[in-house]
Amino acid sequence: MSKSNADAYWQANIRLVLILLAIWFLVSYVFGIMLVEPLNHIRLGGMGLGLWFAQQGSIYVFLILIFVYAKRMNALDRRFDVHED
Repeated sequence: MSKSNADAYWQANIRLVLILLAIWFLVSYVFGIMLVEPLNHIRLGGMGLGLWFAQQGSIYVFLILIFVYAKRMNALDRRFDVHED
């Protein structure tokens, strides 16, 4: 792999990680802590949406992000021809 190709691969990898971390931060910290009171006015399954994000939603989103990361990294590996056969 050439230096420029390796740099592009690394840049795409870091961009993906930063986007997924930003989503996780938004869901777990902003929705689950900072905006818990306004979100609690919306009911979901008998409880406030802010509480749901704080207790369960951030975990579900984290699990979804794991699968999204795996899928996107597999595609990225194939695009830069560094995938495992």
